[in-house]
Amino acid sequence: MSSRMGPRRKTAGEIAQIVSGQLQGPVADQVRRRIAAWSDPRAKLERRHRRASRTMTLWIIIMAVFGVLGVFALTGGLAVGVGIAAAIGLSVTGVLAIRTGGKIRGITAAKQRLELTAAPARPPLPQRGSAARPPMERLEDAEETLHELLRQLDSHTITSMPTESVDQARVTSFEAAEAIRAVSAQLQAVERARDMAPPLERGPLVEGVRRLREQLDEGVDGYCGLVAAAGRALAASTAVNHRHVLTEATDHLAGLASALRDLSR
Repeated sequence: MSSRMGPRRKTAGEIAQIVSGQLQGPVADQVRRRIAAWSDPRAKLERRHRRASRTMTLWIIIMAVFGVLGVFALTGGLAVGVGIAAAIGLSVTGVLAIRTGGKIRGITAAKQRLELTAAPARPPLPQRGSAARPPMERLEDAEETLHELLRQLDSHTITSMPTESVDQARVTSFEAAEAIRAVSAQLQAVERARDMAPPLERGPLVEGVRRLREQLDEGVDGYCGLVAAAGRALAASTAVNHRHVLTEATDHLAGLASALRDLSR
């Protein structure tokens, strides 16, 4: 039986992954970003919300039609049988509309919960070949890891970590990531200026790229230090005395983010 069925058809997601794996350079980055955007939980909920809204609009239109038919039947403009059918149709459509309304409310609540817990949307990575690319790739991986660690640390069924400590670490990580990305944007701008400058005037720009790369590496290392502290706190599970590990790492990262912001100005 299986030999007659032939090879299994690949899904659209599998085909997209194969295509993106075969591509290189900026095109591959663009394909991966589109796949990630399509697969993002917020995008999925938004698509479900749009479908449910269109369905609700359809039910309202059908209910309006049944309502008009019922009015004409009551006034004698249509047969009694048409009025009975319209009443039945109106009742069934009303039930379906109520169920769709409940689905819309559930999706809206899920979107609100996701906005509170989901990692923020991130800008595209620097182009390949940029000195900012490797540290920003590290930052993206660190952000995803920290997001999951803080989510578990915030669960009182898993750990006894105070909520305020987790919230402070989350806010500080957002601020630090923004400061690091500001340095990355500076580095990329200096790289473009270096590439366009006459050969004899590139020396200071080359030195500027090197200095900004050092700052970028230092910022990402500090961010990874917070990730490590969160991992140690989670590994300690319910040990209350590991609270200071996360607090100290958060304070250190906050100071580093402030220094990066001052340098970027």
